[in-house]
Amino acid sequence: MQIDRTAVSVSEFMEYVSLKISSDPFLRDVRVTGEISGYKLHTASGHRYFTLKDEGAAVNCAFFRQNAYSLDFPLADGMRVTVTARAGIFTKTGAFQLYVQSVKKEGEGELYLRFEKLKKRLEAEGLFNPARKREIPFLPKIIGVATSASGAALRDIIRVARRRNPNVGILISPCAVQGKGSEMEIAGAIKRLNDSGECDVILVGRGGGSIEDLWCFNEEVVARAIYSSGVPVISCVGHETDFTIADFVADVRAATPSMAAEIAVPVAAELYSTVETLYTRLSNSLLMSQALRRARLDRLLSSPYIKNPIEAITSRKTEALGNLASRLKNTEKAFLDTKRATLSELRRSLNAVNPASVLSRGYAAVKKGDVYIDRAGKLKKGDNVRIIMSDGSKSAEIND
Repeated sequence: MQIDRTAVSVSEFMEYVSLKISSDPFLRDVRVTGEISGYKLHTASGHRYFTLKDEGAAVNCAFFRQNAYSLDFPLADGMRVTVTARAGIFTKTGAFQLYVQSVKKEGEGELYLRFEKLKKRLEAEGLFNPARKREIPFLPKIIGVATSASGAALRDIIRVARRRNPNVGILISPCAVQGKGSEMEIAGAIKRLNDSGECDVILVGRGGGSIEDLWCFNEEVVARAIYSSGVPVISCVGHETDFTIADFVADVRAATPSMAAEIAVPVAAELYSTVETLYTRLSNSLLMSQALRRARLDRLLSSPYIKNPIEAITSRKTEALGNLASRLKNTEKAFLDTKRATLSELRRSLNAVNPASVLSRGYAAVKKGDVYIDRAGKLKKGDNVRIIMSDGSKSAEIND
């Protein structure tokens, strides 16, 4: 039997393989259990992509929006799930993958459990305490960078730092940021930057990746190296949605290496502009203060106390004495007026009770000897009396 060795195109070959896979009843409806890694949600399309793995293998998964509507919990790296899917080939790249129909949560993955256990222990020790976190220096002279010498993170940091302030120095302490033993290299890089005594702030991190790629930043040795650093540390591990133990220990967490450079390095042009504005305000303030003092000095120099102090003092004292004399005169007049009014009132009261005033109104007083008689019963026939009237007195004898 002869085998046809005619060559086929790549498209024809991938179509053949795709048909073979799709015709397999097991692969059309398969259930696979594993741990999620490298989870990504495309916000524009709503599609989700991740890798499902265990200790020995991994398979890519695509979870399209129309199938994800029934999902009632958020997916995350480290989560252990069982997916119901069909196997297939993405013919454009030749990648074998699972097209997920539904996802069932099975529990937390091993890496996630390790992460939570270490996080709780270090938090209990106070490594995450906000009170111990330090301020980032406002104007660092040198920034230290602990990352891969060949990674995109370092290029991003240098590019952003140079754009913002070309005068800031960058001291690089290269280290592996992925793989076995990388956690020790990162800790060593942080220590070298501290030992140099040159850095004002240290940036520690790398670009994004799967939970396995970033795992070295979840190791205790890295956390304690950051905690022990005598220089403030900015962590910049992964993309915005990725958090590591290093992020919790660091003084400041940046979502990306570029953002870390923006936090650490102020824009020189803005600083110059601020200094110029402050200089202008200070100059204007000094000029205004000088003008006010000059005007005050001119007023003092034009004062009569400065030109002719004796005359000014004499004039002021004379004026004060005149005011005092006037006040005394007014006080004296008011006093006399008050006394006159009082005297007049007393005179009226005295006249009201004066016997002479009563006699002048037609009344008379009868006197027997030296005694005034106020009752008829006190007189008897033959008594000699004297009748006193307003214009004089007459003698009389009582004969009735």
